[in-house]
Amino acid sequence: MFQAVITISVFITMEAVTWLTHKFVMHGFLWNLHRDHHKKDHDSFLERNDYFFVIFAIPSIILFAIGNAVPHLWYLFYIALGITIYGFAYFMVHEIFIHQRFKFFTRTDNIYFRALRKAHKVHHKHLGKEDGECFGMLMVPLKYFMEAKKSSR
Repeated sequence: MFQAVITISVFITMEAVTWLTHKFVMHGFLWNLHRDHHKKDHDSFLERNDYFFVIFAIPSIILFAIGNAVPHLWYLFYIALGITIYGFAYFMVHEIFIHQRFKFFTRTDNIYFRALRKAHKVHHKHLGKEDGECFGMLMVPLKYFMEAKKSSR
């Protein structure tokens, strides 16, 4: 039971970590890796931005290893699990649903998913690292829900 609480708490916390990392790291000192993600003309399936998947996987890998190897640090395994599940959700939402890098979920007409897509579109309207908005992934500002709800009538 406690393991599930840790995993779910970390998953929820990861949205704040994502927002902060996206705003201050990806749109900050590592903009050189994230910049190509905001360009409209991609000449390759992979982007420099994809290095972030590797960068963000490293803490999980380390925590899994330590949590598995050191009995009194067992909880690190479940922290890693929460991070990994969030990473999988991020991949499914960002890469597959929003950017359609793989052509699944192309005809979803759910209010949450429409709001999510709109918020991400607003984020990408800014081609530079300044003046960005909507830096999170799974939690969508209320105004986009309201817009999605109006457009569904």
